[in-house]
Amino acid sequence: MDIPAMTEGMKLIGYLRVSTEEQGKSGLGLEAQRRAIRKECDHRGWQLLRFEEDVASGKTTNGRPGLNRVLAACSSGEAQGLITAKLDRLSRSVVDFGKLIERAQREGWDIVVLDPALDLSTPGGRLCAGVLVQVAQWEREIIGERITAALAEAKRRKPGDLAKLSKERGVDVKPIGRPRSLPSNVRARIRRLYSSGHSYSAIARRLNAESVPTAHGGTWHASTVRKIVST
Repeated sequence: MDIPAMTEGMKLIGYLRVSTEEQGKSGLGLEAQRRAIRKECDHRGWQLLRFEEDVASGKTTNGRPGLNRVLAACSSGEAQGLITAKLDRLSRSVVDFGKLIERAQREGWDIVVLDPALDLSTPGGRLCAGVLVQVAQWEREIIGERITAALAEAKRRKPGDLAKLSKERGVDVKPIGRPRSLPSNVRARIRRLYSSGHSYSAIARRLNAESVPTAHGGTWHASTVRKIVST
């Protein structure tokens, strides 16, 4: 489906993201993004319906309720596109961004990125988008080859070596077979730390400093801690 040109009065939803709870609470990073988006919409005569935001890593577009709400609004026709201040606020993954571009082109809505300048409704924007989609496809194929090779190597290694193997191969190698469950005392400790005011990131740093393994034998991240707290 063709994406309509971004004419005056087009309805957009602004998408904001910061990567840590501290940034989310301070609001400083979010406010700078809001200002940039409002300024561009005022300049172009676009109608800014609202903002949606996430406090999450940009490594993947998964697990982001704010972005999911934006995409649902675009798919339903409530909005004609999304606008974000910087590309890394939307995605730091070429593969994930390629998927977003493909979805936007398939459903007929627009993506506007202010830095670097990208607008799918313009010929130049579509050209850049096409290149990014091709790069994303290439990266998916390369990652697939790496995972195949890494899994073959994982069969010859102990579960405790998987974190090192993941770093060597540049992919996240999971244990083969049923994963170990996290000990109940570790789960309870994580929930106590969170209840006492520690952030996800702070808890992850403490567990890594104490060499407490995850259920997969890898390192802790804020997203890993968040899953434990929410389950």
